[in-house]
Amino acid sequence: MSRQPHTQNVITDAGEARITWVPASAPRRVLAVSHGAGGGIEARDLKALAAALPGHGVTVALVEQPWRVAGKKVAPAPKTLDTGWRGLWPALTVPGLPVIAGGRSAGARVACRTAGELGAVAVLALSFPLHPPGKPEKSRADELLGTGVPTLVVQGGNDPFGKPDEFPPGSYTLAEVPHGDHGFAVPKRSGLTGERAMGILTEAVTGWLTSLG
Repeated sequence: MSRQPHTQNVITDAGEARITWVPASAPRRVLAVSHGAGGGIEARDLKALAAALPGHGVTVALVEQPWRVAGKKVAPAPKTLDTGWRGLWPALTVPGLPVIAGGRSAGARVACRTAGELGAVAVLALSFPLHPPGKPEKSRADELLGTGVPTLVVQGGNDPFGKPDEFPPGSYTLAEVPHGDHGFAVPKRSGLTGERAMGILTEAVTGWLTSLG
């Protein structure tokens, strides 16, 4: 694999997906991470991880689902998102390197739902949408609790899709970005800068990855 950032288009049953590879110089694992239903791989948390993790031996694969590659503005049903993810998974498999499935928001749900069947060694769930805003009774906790592999959730302290203290107990790790919303933006009155918020996030992810061995 090239050691320079590069893109790769992959045909899936849901359409053409795209992977932007950000390689580590001496990779020990791959983090494949996708976007949410309302944005792409330019999200601040995904950009922060792509900048920070290669220096720690983690090749980052930023995945754009087929609907984004096609220029659509609205994400399809979860079943179609899963189909796209399954179809591009073989392209994410680098010989000799374990692959961690990840995503933000809707992408986190996809990673959780498919980790076991695809052979991911762990799951990174950024801004996991535990429930729709204002509807805590519509919980998606079963997706998070059913990954079957080591899982890290990084959640904003003020995420309307589920604050950290709303998450049920389970065999996963939960890290908080204080005051962060669903996109990890923090208000000025919090005293926390956006840069520091991303530092908290990348430090949490880096530490967790190191703990995986």
